[in-house]
Amino acid sequence: MQNRRSFIKAAVLSASIAAIGGLSASAYAADTIKVGILHSLSGTMAISETALKETALMTIEEINAKGGVLGKKLEPVVVDPASDWPKFAEKARQLLSQDKVAVTFGCWTSVSRKSVLPVYKELNGLLFYPVQYEGEELEKNVFYTGAAPNQQAIPAVEYLMSKEGGSAKRFVLLGTDYVYPRTTNKILRAFLHSKGVKDEDIMEEYTPFGHSDYQTIIAKIKKFAGEGKKTAVISTINGDSNVPFYKELGNAGLKAKDVPVVAFSVGEEELRGVDAKPLVGHLAAWNYFMSVKNPENDKFIKMYRDWAKKAKLPKAESVVTNDPMEATYVGIHMWAQAVEKAKSTDTDKVIAAMAGQTFKAPSGFTLKMDETNHHLHKPVFIGEIKADGQFNTVWKTKGPIRAQPWSPFIPGNEGKQKL
Repeated sequence: MQNRRSFIKAAVLSASIAAIGGLSASAYAADTIKVGILHSLSGTMAISETALKETALMTIEEINAKGGVLGKKLEPVVVDPASDWPKFAEKARQLLSQDKVAVTFGCWTSVSRKSVLPVYKELNGLLFYPVQYEGEELEKNVFYTGAAPNQQAIPAVEYLMSKEGGSAKRFVLLGTDYVYPRTTNKILRAFLHSKGVKDEDIMEEYTPFGHSDYQTIIAKIKKFAGEGKKTAVISTINGDSNVPFYKELGNAGLKAKDVPVVAFSVGEEELRGVDAKPLVGHLAAWNYFMSVKNPENDKFIKMYRDWAKKAKLPKAESVVTNDPMEATYVGIHMWAQAVEKAKSTDTDKVIAAMAGQTFKAPSGFTLKMDETNHHLHKPVFIGEIKADGQFNTVWKTKGPIRAQPWSPFIPGNEGKQKL
């Protein structure tokens, strides 16, 4: 009996010591809901992704200040997959298996998303993906808060072909060599064919991640554009390669009025790192611009500026907001609303509760999560780059557009639009 009492005392004492030493993680986890943040904070994509990590942390703090979710505080778990696509899968598995996160907000490139998909399916995790992408995908375990092609790429090309957009007749499809640019350009080529544009009026070029020497390609574009038809460039260059591309464009004297470039991965954050003066008049298509005027956006910008100063971010005085940051912000709030509705963080219950969620976004529009296709209904804006690195909106939709995850321009996609 004495031995048994001693054993119980010793067991209780060691458990207490473990708890004091911070080893009893389950007790701590019970008071919080863990949230994964999966973004490259180093490598070629850090130029774009670091701001999304900051936005996620800011939004989590905002939700916690209002009482958290289900009466619990959100606890962020930040990992850095370092622009290394296999490492995304490794870090995703760590978040789900070891850290036991209820949800992950992350990825930028489609190759990083494709890398983590099998992990989220196998472990029935939940991923919110905040970046415009090529579509041709619809997964139960993913909510897509960025644009599908009909919410960005197609409207942008239609604008270039219109009278107000310059009546372009020839098109350069220029991208980084991976799934997003190649699939987007496959869709755009099919779309251009449907509008009567011939293959000889389409030039398609790809460069690797981190590419920095654009002299040869710009010379080819100059020659292609000099053959008598109005030419536009559609850029799906991603990451830090945008800096040398635009620099070389300026060096070659290719001005926006002669050969406009519309970019799908260049926003306010990327323009912070370049002298924007040579880019004035070139275009970008997004679902949000920092320059949009409305009370929600004023609040969003102020919140991020205050966060930057408090978090002592580099160049905090000049921080900007952009489209994927807005998509991150909206996604986290919608997830929190769905958890409250489901009264649970269980993946399947949250997925069901996400259908039809709405949120008044910084874009000024109330965005809705589609009831059947896991994509947001989003407005489309086309903006011209200004000398200060901001955008002047030259065209926008009247309201949010429903996403088409599977492009109608690709044969065989009929009937695939919902889960």
